[in-house]
Amino acid sequence: MESLPDALVHYILSKINNAKDLAICNCVSQRWKEAMPYLNRLFFPRNVLDNLSHGKNPDEIVNQIVSSTINLEELVVYCPFSSVGLASWLCRAGHSLKHLELRMDSIVSYQTSTETPSKLELLRSACNLESLKLWGVVMVQSPRWDTFRRLTNLEIVGASLRDHTLSEALRACPNLIQLVLLGCEGLMHVSIENPYLEQCKLDFFGAGDCFLTLKSSKLKSFEVQGCGVIRFHETQNLKSLSISNNGGRISMVELGKLAALEKLSMRGVQWSWDAISGMLQMASEVKHLYMKVEFTGDTGNLQPFPEIDFVDFFNSHPKLETLEIHGAMFAALCQKNSLKNVDAKFLIPSLEKVVITVRSPLNAEQKMSTLESLLNYTKRLKKMTIKILQMKSSHSSADDFFEYVCRLRFMNRNIICIE
Repeated sequence: MESLPDALVHYILSKINNAKDLAICNCVSQRWKEAMPYLNRLFFPRNVLDNLSHGKNPDEIVNQIVSSTINLEELVVYCPFSSVGLASWLCRAGHSLKHLELRMDSIVSYQTSTETPSKLELLRSACNLESLKLWGVVMVQSPRWDTFRRLTNLEIVGASLRDHTLSEALRACPNLIQLVLLGCEGLMHVSIENPYLEQCKLDFFGAGDCFLTLKSSKLKSFEVQGCGVIRFHETQNLKSLSISNNGGRISMVELGKLAALEKLSMRGVQWSWDAISGMLQMASEVKHLYMKVEFTGDTGNLQPFPEIDFVDFFNSHPKLETLEIHGAMFAALCQKNSLKNVDAKFLIPSLEKVVITVRSPLNAEQKMSTLESLLNYTKRLKKMTIKILQMKSSHSSADDFFEYVCRLRFMNRNIICIE
């Protein structure tokens, strides 16, 4: 091992970032030990520093290894640490760090924590960060960050936030390109204004009544869960959009033109019909559509979808290549008059893949007519998957439904798949 060229030793060590593995490499030879300061990545797993001997604590071990490096660029710490420990690492390596990921555990320890300054405040020392990811954060008071001008990626997972503290944190990151907030609670009115933002993923805990206002003209991908009212007018560059609400009702969605939109996902227990119809109308150029909305209604009363004209729906979305719809939407396309405008000139030009989830055997003949229309008028169709979900076999119409669908499968075995 002593005869290996320095460049090769440095290359080998550059492929290792786990602190435990690096400690083992440190014992290989004197030359390998001398190469340790040139490491630029360190990763401390959750349990790597459990059961330490000689009275040492995780802070001391992490500080010792971090201090041995000259130009540390990436630091990931999942093991427990204190504010004192974090301050010591960032004092030594903060100026060179580009990527920092910390498991804060603040939510667990918040009730008994008396650390001053807080771990969030100490992050100011890493002023040249390009990417910051935090797990288990309590940000109910201002983080007191200076401006992170080089920060382009911010991810916060599992957090207790307040409207004003989130706004202050985002103002300290004016050049964000990617923003991820997952499993965040305590928010009511969220306003995000970042002119360079291209990717945004938001997931809010609570009653599902959060009010969101978004301003970012460069946004290309946007996912949001847990908001009841969404306002986002600068949508001209948006290519992928996903809106869902598992805990409440989506009552309003105000969007600008969706001329560039290729992928649209709509999920939730209840949406207002104005929000659904407005989204479908604006997304006329969409190529991939996923809909799993169970009910509509403008009040707390759950209502089924109104009838949707089959021809009008597909004529309004001529570029549609992939369609996945669940019970309510499929039922709306299977009403008595849904197929009244189908004629010999009708054609679905681009559709290649269809996935339909059926939960009720009711109205079996009309459902088969809709499925047959999809087969007959879609010239490029390659695969149709029919998913049977939670259907009660004891229902009087179940036998008829399965007889119809199995016959359809037999006649189109190269296209239809039943799950």
